[in-house]
Amino acid sequence: MNNENDDQYLVQECLNGKGKSFEIIVNRYYKTVFRLADKFVHDFDDAEEITQSVFVKAYENLRNYNSKYKFFSWLYRITVNESINYKRKRNKTIVIDANMPSLEPDAGSSYEKNELSSKIKDALMELDMIYRAPLVLKHFMGYSYKELSYLLDVPEKTVKSRLYTGRQLLKDILLRNRVL
Repeated sequence: MNNENDDQYLVQECLNGKGKSFEIIVNRYYKTVFRLADKFVHDFDDAEEITQSVFVKAYENLRNYNSKYKFFSWLYRITVNESINYKRKRNKTIVIDANMPSLEPDAGSSYEKNELSSKIKDALMELDMIYRAPLVLKHFMGYSYKELSYLLDVPEKTVKSRLYTGRQLLKDILLRNRVL
């Protein structure tokens, strides 16, 4: 399908010098990339900066994109890597505001649910990024082991190991904080 709905067509058009094609890609994926970055850093401004950096890197590296894979997966991988690198570079502690409204549709339905969710998010933020990233991508974004392997650029065995270790560390934090 050679039209504006096909990412690979847009990439090829962009490589042929048609900048409008990359603008369509940015418009198509901006919100999704921003949401993923925000899941990692929990800060609007930082997520915005990461998102902009992702699209700059994507544009600069379009020639390296392998069209046998989905463009969106390639872009997601860049987003994950940029988020991890940004966190390392900034090396700051993220404070989650307990009063921040949830994006879930039934946010006001249960105080206990929100309180538990907040405590789990706080515990996740205590994890090192190599454990937090696969946990967020697997349990909050629904990616498979194979997809995680591609997105994180590590073997599937490493993904499974990091998920296992991350879950154990998360459990220990929740127990220490008397959430469980």
